[in-house]
Amino acid sequence: MCILHGCVHVLYPFIFAGEHLRICPQEYTCCTSEMEDKLSQQSKLEFENLVEEMSHFVRTTFVSRHKKFDEFFRELLENAERSLNDMFVRTYGMLYMQNSEVFQELFIELKRYYTGGNVNLEEMLNDFWARLLERMFQLINPQYHFSEDYLECVSKYTDQLKPFGDVPRKLKVQVTRAFIAARTFVQGLTVGREVANRVSKVSPTPGCIRALMKMLYCPYCRGLPTVKPCDNYCLNVMKGCLANQADLDTEWNLFIDAMLLVAERLEGPFNIESVMDPIDVKISEAIMNMQENSMQVSAKVFQGCGQPKPAPGLRSSRSVPDNFNTRFRPYNPEERPTTAAGTSLDRLRTIWRTMQHGVIDIKEKLKLSKKFWSALPYTVCKKESVTAGPSNDDDCWNGHAKAKYLPEIMNDGLTNQINNPEVDVDITRPDTYIRQQIMALRVMTNKLRNAYNGNDVNFQDTSEETSGSGSGSGCTDDICPTEFEFITTEAPLVDSDRREVDSSASRSSRPAFTWSVICLALLLQRQCR
Repeated sequence: MCILHGCVHVLYPFIFAGEHLRICPQEYTCCTSEMEDKLSQQSKLEFENLVEEMSHFVRTTFVSRHKKFDEFFRELLENAERSLNDMFVRTYGMLYMQNSEVFQELFIELKRYYTGGNVNLEEMLNDFWARLLERMFQLINPQYHFSEDYLECVSKYTDQLKPFGDVPRKLKVQVTRAFIAARTFVQGLTVGREVANRVSKVSPTPGCIRALMKMLYCPYCRGLPTVKPCDNYCLNVMKGCLANQADLDTEWNLFIDAMLLVAERLEGPFNIESVMDPIDVKISEAIMNMQENSMQVSAKVFQGCGQPKPAPGLRSSRSVPDNFNTRFRPYNPEERPTTAAGTSLDRLRTIWRTMQHGVIDIKEKLKLSKKFWSALPYTVCKKESVTAGPSNDDDCWNGHAKAKYLPEIMNDGLTNQINNPEVDVDITRPDTYIRQQIMALRVMTNKLRNAYNGNDVNFQDTSEETSGSGSGSGCTDDICPTEFEFITTEAPLVDSDRREVDSSASRSSRPAFTWSVICLALLLQRQCR
């Protein structure tokens, strides 16, 4: 009599001939057809739970790291905005508070971009400087009245006059590449989380369920409850049952590699600290440039837009108000206050350090998740509760008896299961659900590769414009291909005095170089602190 918990039941105390069995060897058994059906369902449940258990690490890696990175980045933005506000209130007082919505809108758009909004970073930053020029122009020329049309004309001179010096160009490069990297990285964590969650919920085929039943419970029906499946036998069953999951591995590994490269950008030349920490000082520097060049800027604007009308009740000869120079004084970063603003800045730096450690932690966890899906059969079959182990290859269940398992182990993937001796696999019908996940990874990998080079394909994908030039791309449809040939992993080069190489100045007259030369030019961009 069998000693399986089901077989010792009072209803089935006897050994039967096995002709009625549809899955297990048709030899003497204590399992009825009904028991075999129930044990088949039990096999299915155990397999599903095993895969979910074995994939727990990779799933929690993406879930927890996505949550931490997202929290850090949002808090970093909040503190950067608070730090700028505290500094500008202290430095510029009422003049800032009367125009604070210009700066608030800047951070609103940055947050909207990060959270997936359809924001062109370059255009948004251009609008910010244009609006700031309009406000500043009115402040330095209070003796005049400016209509909306006149102010629109003023804003058109932003690029030509460079009233804020070189700050807008440098900040644009830094903001676009840092935010592109951060947004794409957090999107990558989201995609990795979703793919891992979906793929780990397996739906075994009828052929897989039969193989699982034969491996896990037929020993019980044969009266061998203590004999576990042979190692290689388990591997063939799992490779057949998880053939489609293994096909995910190639694209998964490319995705992980791209995530690791963008993580390096967040640690190095594309790191957000270089933008968020000194952004208040940089904007203050731009304001001072505008003030110092106010007369020349005004004269050129009056020449291009016409002489404005005097303000009602003011003498036309009145110039910059007496309190302008005292209110808009230069701000020395060495004199950052130690009160509320200092606390905010310290908090910002603390958040950054925490986020940087988080990126390092994410990198280590991502490395461990490479080749996860092709290794999943091996991971399952290593469990002591599942197989007899490699040291007991003569004392294990081989699907028919307690003996050594002789068939060869199949290779990974669907097409390699055509001759799988344990699982009937239709290699002509790939799992469409798995193929959808492969495509999701492929799309995300392409975005990550572009983010690594500072190109924002997210905006290109959603923009209704036909130019194809997303934020920070510096590309046109006839230059930038839709698919990048991803070769280099080198950091951007920097010239000897660490100045940023501006690739945008000659964009309109760029000769027809090869794509590799253009990629090199993009990589030559470097942050200016």
